[in-house]
Amino acid sequence: MHMTDRTLELDCGKVTPTFSQRLVAGLAPLTSVFRAFRNRMEINRLHDLSDTQLRDIGLTKADLTSAFLASTFFEDPSEHLTRSARNRWRLSSLLRSYEE
Repeated sequence: MHMTDRTLELDCGKVTPTFSQRLVAGLAPLTSVFRAFRNRMEINRLHDLSDTQLRDIGLTKADLTSAFLASTFFEDPSEHLTRSARNRWRLSSLLRSYEE
């Protein structure tokens, strides 16, 4: 008597995404464009602050202008401002430690 081995291949490795997962994945580009637009509006409002107030958060008016010039319409200029503020903070903390 001969026995034949048969294997049943289950496709367990591929998980089909649910409707909500597909919806979130489809809306992700739209939300990133909305976030960039909202951040642009907020950065525009930063122009209303005085130089002293901007210095308190580690920025200058030149940083605001360069953030808009360095980014395209669909890019988020807030990333540029974050880098500018961090670099200025690192430089000032380095200078303070050097003076001490």
